[in-house]
Amino acid sequence: MKYFHRTHVPPDAVMASAARCFGARLTPSGEAPRRSAFSGSLGSLTVTAVPEGGHYTLVTVATDQPGESEIDKLAKHFLGTVHVQAEPQHVLRGDY
Repeated sequence: MKYFHRTHVPPDAVMASAARCFGARLTPSGEAPRRSAFSGSLGSLTVTAVPEGGHYTLVTVATDQPGESEIDKLAKHFLGTVHVQAEPQHVLRGDY
């Protein structure tokens, strides 16, 4: 599955958040500028954060699992935490 999110959070801050969020449950398996890959027993996940049109950042999270797998829930939760970084008053809801 592939998930997208556009945010005002700078790409480097998004990548730092990805390392914090996924590093506890998954093993880093690759890194490039504005791109990180993680893998574990749940599957594989790749995060990219690239500048897009002015002051926006396009965040893409791709997994190698079907839509409602555990790793996809982690991916969606991560995108929610990025939203909270951009808008601290946002309440993160959902049972990811």
